[in-house]
Amino acid sequence: MSEYRIQGATGDWEVVIGMEVHAQVISHAKLFSGASTEFGAEPNTQVSLVDAAMPGMLPVINEECVRQAVRTGLALNAEIHQWSRFDRKNYFYPDLPAGYQISQYAHPIVGEGWVEIELEGDVTKRVGIERLHLEQDAGKSMHDQHPDYTLVDLNRAGVALMEIVSKPDMRSPEEAGAFLRKLRTLLRYIGACDGNMEQGSMRADVNVSVRRPGEPFGTRCEIKNVNSMRFVMAAVEYEAQRQVDILEAGGVIDQETRLFDAGRMETRSMRSKEEAHDYRYFPDPDLLPLEFDDAFIEAARASLPEMPDDKRRRYVEDLGLPSYNASTLVMEREAAEYFEDLLARLAKATGKLEREVAARASNWILSDLFGHLNKAGRSIADSPVAPDAGAELLMLVIEGRISGRVAKDVFEEMFASGRRAIAIVEEKGLTQVSDEGALAEIVEKVLAANPAQVEQYRGGKTKVIGFFVGQVMKETRGQANPAVVNKLLKERLDG
Repeated sequence: MSEYRIQGATGDWEVVIGMEVHAQVISHAKLFSGASTEFGAEPNTQVSLVDAAMPGMLPVINEECVRQAVRTGLALNAEIHQWSRFDRKNYFYPDLPAGYQISQYAHPIVGEGWVEIELEGDVTKRVGIERLHLEQDAGKSMHDQHPDYTLVDLNRAGVALMEIVSKPDMRSPEEAGAFLRKLRTLLRYIGACDGNMEQGSMRADVNVSVRRPGEPFGTRCEIKNVNSMRFVMAAVEYEAQRQVDILEAGGVIDQETRLFDAGRMETRSMRSKEEAHDYRYFPDPDLLPLEFDDAFIEAARASLPEMPDDKRRRYVEDLGLPSYNASTLVMEREAAEYFEDLLARLAKATGKLEREVAARASNWILSDLFGHLNKAGRSIADSPVAPDAGAELLMLVIEGRISGRVAKDVFEEMFASGRRAIAIVEEKGLTQVSDEGALAEIVEKVLAANPAQVEQYRGGKTKVIGFFVGQVMKETRGQANPAVVNKLLKERLDG
């Protein structure tokens, strides 16, 4: 993969990207209260006295949120801190009743780690993780509900967030997109966050600066709350070009917080960037330091599934899958589970090793199943064709009972109706014709109708046999056994 450079009038520039990803922890209750975290409830119906900062109310840590943070840290190959502390981050927000956010600053629960991203051309790159800390989410200010007032919904106030901070290791929009995609995959694999960016349960603050290649880092701007991978890539591209244009015109970059306007696909200024001292961090006096032992960490580690990098490596090395197939299958845990279920059924039905049928299984999922799911706007978890039904269809092809072409038509109906392959094949009389006597008559008919092509074949243009196969398949409505047809054609043409 070639290096990404922005070409300016005075030479090339390099973009430097870091990211702060806020991921909502999957838990039934908020970080410091028992209020529900269910999405979509009526405004202000999931607010406890703690969330509303009523006098005398004290926060109590949610152990499940701590466990999920530790599991995420392990998935990020990161150092787990057995002693951490919560601080108060002071700033005024109308949707944060206490006037401060309980967060972690100097002593986060998770330290340095890394993730590996996959880029074009089978290139991989390691992106460093600076830290992961737990904090409260704020509520939501709604400016479009009343002509004169801003309304506030506190349902999200106090919901547990993991803020995952990367190192400034990314150098292109593609790398930024790949990082966010990989992070989302990891979080969904381990069940720590649902990764639903449309609902706001995962969002990214993107830090962008530019420099001449090899020079020190430039002044960065932070683009807040970007809620899709496509928008992250577009924001990086626009912001980097904006900064280059300013610098080449003799200007300076102001360190500031910016928003991404998805309608115009551009960033715009929001406010000057705050520094840590602006927030007046100090230890939260209502919370003891967070401490846990080795057993807690090991229990969290034991709860992790096989991670996508390990799974991808196994698919390539043990099953012989191409890197692209393996990477695509492991992107979603549900897709990998579907593949492994289908593969086990095929191996058992054929009596072959999984490696011998892996390519057929993966190709069918990536082309036929994924193609139909994408067209229908459905996820693989919502597929109307389960692994056992898919295996039944593929076995009909392997056993020679239907052709690959007929299988596509059968699958079309399976996807639309939810019916089984064998029922469709029997009802419509689609069983593949392998009888040599019956096919020999059709072969003779096709050869007699195409004397010019016969002469071409006998003159040395042997590839024309594909034309004859196609004509026989047409005559039999795709039900002829291709192997038998090829055998009969060669016997007749070479005889």
